[in-house]
Amino acid sequence: MSADGVDLKKRRTLTLATSAVGAVGTGFVIYPFLAAWGPSEKAKAAGAPVEADIGKLEPGQLMRVKWRGKPVWIVHRTEQNLQDLSGLDSILEDPASDDTGQQPDYCKNPERAIKGEYLVAVGICTHLGCSPTYRPEIAPEDLGPEWKGGFFCPCHGSKFDLAGRVYAGVPAPKNLEIPPYQYLSDTRILIGTDGGAA
Repeated sequence: MSADGVDLKKRRTLTLATSAVGAVGTGFVIYPFLAAWGPSEKAKAAGAPVEADIGKLEPGQLMRVKWRGKPVWIVHRTEQNLQDLSGLDSILEDPASDDTGQQPDYCKNPERAIKGEYLVAVGICTHLGCSPTYRPEIAPEDLGPEWKGGFFCPCHGSKFDLAGRVYAGVPAPKNLEIPPYQYLSDTRILIGTDGGAA
């Protein structure tokens, strides 16, 4: 108690309680304002970049993410997968990825990737827009002895290798599309922004 009869302990408690309530109230007012600065769900679906964590993706596994309403595949290729890519050139329609509209310039290489061990491709067949299935097995009976793993479209039989390159003589006219992307770290990829080569 002070000399003029004021309870200082009570005053301090009331000041702290009022400050705490004010801080919480300010948070409720500021949060919607700050949240409005981020892209809306509609904007995200229309093309906002999508981040993918590939840290737990084992060799041979495929991860699916959605970007611009399309499925995007991320495949962690094995050493054997990478070695097999060069032996397929003679049976592919566009082995050198000469159709520049199908991938960014920094992915115009035999792996069609920034880092060879990871393929990032739009999972839509270039024939009529079906979604091919991931078929990593080697030479299954239904796909033939030249099959070294890749993607098979069950709608009309188009085949793509593990770099998304289309086989010759199938309905699909072009390789799978490679979206613009960049590495944020060794384990995080940002799909939808053109960051160039690593």
